[in-house]
Amino acid sequence: MADGSVYTSRSRTRRRVRRYVIAGGLAVVVLLGAAGVGGWLYLRGVDKKVDRISVAALSDSKKSSTPEGIAAGAMNILLLGSDSRDPDKTSGSRTDTIMVAHISADHKDVQLVSIPRDTWVYVPQSSDGEGGEYAKINSAYAWGGADLMVQTVEKFTGLQLDHVMMIDFAGFKEIIDAVGGIDIKVDKTFTSIHSPYRKFTKNKAGTTTHMDGATALDYARQRKQFPDGDFARIAHQHQIIKAVMDKATSTGTVTDLTKLTSFLNATASAITVDDTLSPLNLAWALRAIGSSDVTFLTNPTGSTPTIDGQSVVKSDTAKATELWESVGNDTVPTWALANPSYVR
Repeated sequence: MADGSVYTSRSRTRRRVRRYVIAGGLAVVVLLGAAGVGGWLYLRGVDKKVDRISVAALSDSKKSSTPEGIAAGAMNILLLGSDSRDPDKTSGSRTDTIMVAHISADHKDVQLVSIPRDTWVYVPQSSDGEGGEYAKINSAYAWGGADLMVQTVEKFTGLQLDHVMMIDFAGFKEIIDAVGGIDIKVDKTFTSIHSPYRKFTKNKAGTTTHMDGATALDYARQRKQFPDGDFARIAHQHQIIKAVMDKATSTGTVTDLTKLTSFLNATASAITVDDTLSPLNLAWALRAIGSSDVTFLTNPTGSTPTIDGQSVVKSDTAKATELWESVGNDTVPTWALANPSYVR
């Protein structure tokens, strides 16, 4: 990664993550229309199945909503993606994907800003004495969980975070199967290093490969075959999330109550949120948002040096400051128009 040209190639596959909340919002509308109050009570029951954690770093003064509703005004949600059952994992838990989801004050658009997992930042000291030094940003979660990750991202961006949502990519197997599989455009030919050693063949223009949950997760876990390693793996994970959203909203999933039940239950099993966030109410608040209302950006990168024997990603301080200030000021669309190279 010390060669800047490598990261340039990575930037061509910048984050294309789509969150499930758009599909969730549509699901709410459909089910309420079909079942009235009974539908609402059913969805509240699904919402209660979502795992929740207490995040002390999100102090009471910062919380802009409660489980009873989503408040008006801009909101920043830290999204953390990992794969708890990744066969490559042999050490402490780290986050493979780190993003800040900014919801505009009028709740009419969303910006997702990705922070590369190898970004070199200052990690504050945790309550257990870990950290207090510069390191890759994903080290924060390994050292102090969601609390330290919130502190680290807030220090790096200058933002105030309102909520945390963690997504277990392994749990997406059930979600993918619930929507009947997904269609992925495979960008290169390779063979999985995990049993049963599937071969993925690069798709020709205009074609895709249909994958069930197990195949899609295998596709998303591969990294050692690619020059850009984890960046390729993350890009593939993003493809999967986008494909799930597209499939759920473009087929009969949200109008077929059996499929909808499987989809919502699988989704509830795949996410963990802080104890003041209701995914159902978030989906309802964002029910009018479509794909065209979501902008995807990547934190501006300066260089990719080797520090203490580690290949790291250094942020472009000037550009990154501009971007995060625009997030704080709720003016990201204006910044994005002036800096299209950071938009995907």
